[in-house]
Amino acid sequence: MDVLIHIFVGLHIIGIASLLGGFLTQMKAMGQGTARFVPAMLHGALTMLVTGVILIGLNQADDQSVDNVKMGVKLAVLIVILGLVYVKRDDEKVEKPLFGLVGLLTVVNIFIAVLWT
Repeated sequence: MDVLIHIFVGLHIIGIASLLGGFLTQMKAMGQGTARFVPAMLHGALTMLVTGVILIGLNQADDQSVDNVKMGVKLAVLIVILGLVYVKRDDEKVEKPLFGLVGLLTVVNIFIAVLWT
């Protein structure tokens, strides 16, 4: 079971890397007002959602404790990110505050995962 959990943790990290990487590649465009949500951001957020739900299930099946409040907060933040990216995915450019909010929420989600113990 541990190997399976570690595989999904790796996939979860790949998802966050895709979401954050997509954001970072658009930083210069954001300064020019032409930033857009790239497909990697949507796919990364979806990967995080799917692997996160699977990880919760695997950990509970392995009788490990899961902090449901922490997972609920992370899920809520991810749902907001996913909603924003999904709705605006076809727009040629996204407003700076909205694009910045997605980046901020992504970083907040990372720090919740790392610092909330």
